[in-house]
Amino acid sequence: MFFSLAHIIPGFLAYFFEEKEYVYVFIYTGFITFLIGFLMSFFAKGREGDLRTKDGFIITIFFWTVLGVFGSIPFILANLEDVSYIDALFESISGLTTTGATVFVGLDDMARSLLFYRQFLQWLGGMGIIVLAVAVLPLLGVGGMQLYKAETPGPMKDAKLTPRITETAKALWFVYLTITIVCASLYKFFGMSWFDAVCHSFSTISIGGFSTHDENFAYFEQTSLRWTAVVFMVISGINFALHYIAWTKKRALHYFYDSEVKLYLSILLTTGLITYITLYLSSTNSSYLFSDSIFQAVSIGTTTGYLTSNYSNWPLFVPIMLLTVAFIGACAGSTGGGIKVIRALILMRQGIGEITKLIHPNAVVSIKLGRKSLDPRVSESVWGFFSIYVAVFVVLLMFLLSQDNDFLTSFSAVGATLNNLGPGLGDVANNYKELSASSKLGLCLAMLLGRLEIFTLLLLFTPAFWRN
Repeated sequence: MFFSLAHIIPGFLAYFFEEKEYVYVFIYTGFITFLIGFLMSFFAKGREGDLRTKDGFIITIFFWTVLGVFGSIPFILANLEDVSYIDALFESISGLTTTGATVFVGLDDMARSLLFYRQFLQWLGGMGIIVLAVAVLPLLGVGGMQLYKAETPGPMKDAKLTPRITETAKALWFVYLTITIVCASLYKFFGMSWFDAVCHSFSTISIGGFSTHDENFAYFEQTSLRWTAVVFMVISGINFALHYIAWTKKRALHYFYDSEVKLYLSILLTTGLITYITLYLSSTNSSYLFSDSIFQAVSIGTTTGYLTSNYSNWPLFVPIMLLTVAFIGACAGSTGGGIKVIRALILMRQGIGEITKLIHPNAVVSIKLGRKSLDPRVSESVWGFFSIYVAVFVVLLMFLLSQDNDFLTSFSAVGATLNNLGPGLGDVANNYKELSASSKLGLCLAMLLGRLEIFTLLLLFTPAFWRN
């Protein structure tokens, strides 16, 4: 029922831009969504009880899958040329999971209300619709934390910013909304129209990557716009809990005390410089060579997926390097994808610790994050996550190869969707339209697995989860 309200603003825009047929599209979609939600709540009336942790996981999964289905209705009712139901579902899930992989072409000629709706889906998905629901509808009571723990990405899920989960969710959304407004204002100041500024602020802060133009961010030639995007992509890739703490306690240096942030910034800077040096030595002709190199390194590294040029055509190892960096992704607690920098840091330090034990068998080696030693159970869960991640990646890769896709396309498509990145290499460098319907469904599963951190979704397929 709450999600049905998301169709009001696009409906008003359709009326404002005189796109009358789309006014009815959003009215019908909102009505259908609200009616079904109302019927579900009516039949559940009178059933009370606190939510358990497993209930939180189930509701989280159903929110993403069910809302992904309902989010596709405007794309279906719009009767877009060459857009099947599978395409509409793919676009909706890509938006809500902030992946940014698209099957739509001809964006410059598409109705602006529909373009806004695509961007709005990403913005809603950025911090998680469930966290928003907990903030606005505190009817879940004690069960709110179960939902929050199931939705919030990264291994540090038990941390609270404020004593009550409702206040926590409100605090996160306040930070999220503030950054979005500042980003949109700067986009407008540096040359975008208000429509493009708002739409691109949605996809920048959500680390989604959708654009209102077929050329993506290359449509905007102003270097100032590209650097603005770089700054806000970097900001959005940092744990929002750190933003909240730094802003409320006025500690700007708080970021640089965090081990994850330091590694995150180092990865982006190193990747950008390697990209620039490689392109420069390869005599790549571009008037935006430096800004393009940094922009693409940050865009791919944070799993945003904006494009200022077709990076898949860049020379030597650069495309694969950028895609590999996307596997690490952004920080935990951010709107980014990937396995998260904190997990990569833990894996790296534990690997170094194992080498130390080989040299000094009797040494007691502990992993430290900052000044604190890490609980061994956390490092074990990270290794478990990583092994499951690799297994899921291999299975999805084999599935796409079985659909007669070439290896580069299959590998990059799975990597780009599982890491919620968007653009891949090969046949999916620009869009995913040419893939078969079964391939798109497989990639929808990959996007959901990536957004729900794999374990959350795989829990449904374990018999022990359903006992009692």
